[in-house]
Amino acid sequence: MKLTILGGGGFRVPLVYGALLTDRAEGRVTEVVLHDLDDSRLYAVAKVLEEQAARVPDAPKVTATTDLDEALRGADFVFSAIRVGGLEGRAHDERVALAEGVLGQETVGAGGIAYGLRTVPVAVDIARRVARLAPDAWVINFTNPAGLVTEAMSRHLGDRVIGICDSPVGLGRRIARVLGADPKEAWIDYVGLNHLGWVRGLRVAGRDELPRLLADPDLLGSFEEGKLFGVDWLQSLGAIPNEYLHYYYFNREAVRAYQQAVKTRGAFLADQQARFYEEMKRPDAAALTTWDRTRAEREATYMAENRETAGAGERDADDLSGGYEKVALALMRAIARDERTTLILNVRNQGTLSVLDTDAVIEVPCLVDANGAHPVAVAPLPEHATGLVCAVKGVEREVLAAAESGSRTTAVKAFALHPLVDSVNVARRLVEGYTDVHPGLAYLK
Repeated sequence: MKLTILGGGGFRVPLVYGALLTDRAEGRVTEVVLHDLDDSRLYAVAKVLEEQAARVPDAPKVTATTDLDEALRGADFVFSAIRVGGLEGRAHDERVALAEGVLGQETVGAGGIAYGLRTVPVAVDIARRVARLAPDAWVINFTNPAGLVTEAMSRHLGDRVIGICDSPVGLGRRIARVLGADPKEAWIDYVGLNHLGWVRGLRVAGRDELPRLLADPDLLGSFEEGKLFGVDWLQSLGAIPNEYLHYYYFNREAVRAYQQAVKTRGAFLADQQARFYEEMKRPDAAALTTWDRTRAEREATYMAENRETAGAGERDADDLSGGYEKVALALMRAIARDERTTLILNVRNQGTLSVLDTDAVIEVPCLVDANGAHPVAVAPLPEHATGLVCAVKGVEREVLAAAESGSRTTAVKAFALHPLVDSVNVARRLVEGYTDVHPGLAYLK
C-alpha cells in the first residue's frame, strides 16, 4: 500500500513513520513517498526516517520528490500536513494580529483566518489533483486550520477526505486516566468543530463517569484542563472544553501573555527548526537523536503562555507524546482492512448537528470501516456552545467564499465576524497587514 505524505519535509513526519513501523499486519503501508517544495528539508527528514528504520525488518520503503503529481499518482492514502508560507508565515500571522491587540494563534481568531486564506487555494488545488491522479485514494488532512481545510477539500473529494487532530484524543486520554479508566475502553462524547469542542460525557461499561469528575474539585484540578481552565469554570460549564477554548474563555489574558512573550510561538519554532535543519546538513549528524531532542523541547513548550496565565505549571510527561500519528494509523487500518473502530474525526455533518447544514465539517466520534468515517448521532449542544460553533462556522464559510472569489471585501467580513475580533476597522487593518506580508494573499482584490 502506498502512502504519500504532503509536507514530507515537515518536522513531525518521523512521528507518522514511527507509527507505520509498528504495523506488521498484512495490508500495511509498504511504500512512503515524501513530497515537499524544499529539497534540503526532504533530505533532513529522510535521514531521520532512515535511522528509525535501521533495525526494523521490511520497513516501508521511503522515496522523496518535489514533483506533486508524481507523488500523488497511484497513492492509496494521502496524508496532508503542509504549511503554506512556512513558520515564517506563522510568525507574521501572530505579529500582525498582536499589533492590533487580537489573537494571532495559527488556528484560532485572526491568525487562523490569515492562515486559512492562504492555505485553502493550495489545498483545493491538491484536492483537484488527487481526484484526477488518485481517484480511489483517501486523503487524511492534518493541515491547519484542519476543519476549514478539510471542508474546502471535501467540496472536491466528498467523504474521501477526513480531518484528524490529536487534541480530542489527548483530552479523552487525560480524562480517562484521571478517572482510573482505560482510554481504549471509554466512549468519549465529544462534539464541536476542530479546536472548538467539548467533552460532555465519558462512558465506561455504559456508565457516564464525567459527573464524578466534575463533582470532585481535587480530582478535577489534578490534570491539564482543570489547571488551565480552573475547577469553578469547568463545573459551571458541566463539560470539559478542548484546550483551545482557553483562547475564547480567557482571551484578554491570552493576548496579553502573547504580547509580553519574548518570542511568539511561530518565531520560537522557526528558530528551533532552523537549527535542526541546519544541523542535518552535516554528514555526521546523529539525525534521530537530534530530532528527538528538538521534539521534546517543542512539546514541553506547547501552549506555554496559556499555562503561565492560568498558573498551570509544566505539562505532564504523559502529555508530551502527541498522538495524531496513532489516529492516522488507526484510520488507515480501519479503511484498508475494514478493521472497524471509533475515532474522533473531522467529517461532513450529514445531519449530526441539526444547527449546521449537511456539508459543514464538524469534529465528532465516528464509526470507521472500509467505506470511510460515519459520524455518530449526538445530543444537541447547549445554547452557549451552539452560538459559538455557529459563529465560527459562519466565519469559516466567509473564508471559503473569499478564497474562491478572491474578494478582499469578503475577507474583511470573515475577520470582522469572528468572535475574537472586536471591530470592523480592526478587521480592515488586519487584511491590510496580512496582504502586506504574505505574497500568498496577493489574490485578494
